[in-house]
Amino acid sequence: MMNIFTALILAYHAESATNVYWFGFILHHVLYVVPGMTFETLSKFFKLDRASSSRGGYTKVRIKASVKELAELVPLAIRLGSEDLLKKPNKGEALEEVLKERFTGERWAKDDTPFWVAGDMVIDGVSVQVKFNGAELTNERTIRRHFPGYLTE
Repeated sequence: MMNIFTALILAYHAESATNVYWFGFILHHVLYVVPGMTFETLSKFFKLDRASSSRGGYTKVRIKASVKELAELVPLAIRLGSEDLLKKPNKGEALEEVLKERFTGERWAKDDTPFWVAGDMVIDGVSVQVKFNGAELTNERTIRRHFPGYLTE
């Protein structure tokens, strides 16, 4: 039987509307984004995590690269500027806003489109998911609700 970490990753990958990721991070107070990462290259940063017991204690998968791993990504990254560009408390949303406005010329507006319906935005004709270091990729609750066949016990 497959462990839950692997099952969550496989479900997310199989059902995702895109396989192109723009991965943002802050290193030494500078905001970077690595464009055009594949699921496979991003997957080396996946970590098993749990929601707090007050939130249900469900299993989740986070994208969390170490400082050393981030430093290794800098040569592949676009330097966006100071970390101060991320004005919102939710760094993932703030990164989406910066990228959408800078790379598409469109105004950003928050939406709740699920990962299996569409990417976060279209950049140069390619649908992309935007992920910030430390972000949740997916969780057990979402997969059980929408794709229960991946999690059998």
